[in-house]
Amino acid sequence: MMMEQVMRQHGFTLIELMVALLIIGILAALAYPSYQAYIVRGKRAQGQAALLQLMQQQERYFSQNNSYLAFSSASTEPHEKMFQWWSGASAAQSAYEIEGVACPGEVIALCVELRAMPGTIHVDENFRDADCGTLILSSTGRHAAGGKAKRCWP
Repeated sequence: MMMEQVMRQHGFTLIELMVALLIIGILAALAYPSYQAYIVRGKRAQGQAALLQLMQQQERYFSQNNSYLAFSSASTEPHEKMFQWWSGASAAQSAYEIEGVACPGEVIALCVELRAMPGTIHVDENFRDADCGTLILSSTGRHAAGGKAKRCWP
């Protein structure tokens, strides 16, 4: 009796590899937009936290000086420089540039409005928040956003 050895090839065919790549591509196409939205929401939360912290500093300044203080990234005065004008650990790693201005129709001594502007030349220029845009918090308690989304603040 003669035994025939059957040679079996080990490995994958080209079709099997193409199907696997197609499945990976579909999963990546579904996951990437969700990941991008997650990043934007995280940076937006960081911007909101920075606004709340700065408003607390402004209120402390108001209680000591009976006036709020305007500030921006271009501030040169020592009192103005004590307010951090970026949202993250450093300006280069931040998504928002923050400025403090007088509320519309008010003077800075009575009302301050903090604005967090996404992706300016002083912070991460590549960051965009198309849904909420500029985040706004005023000393009157008003919070708003410049984008098309109805709910940008928790």
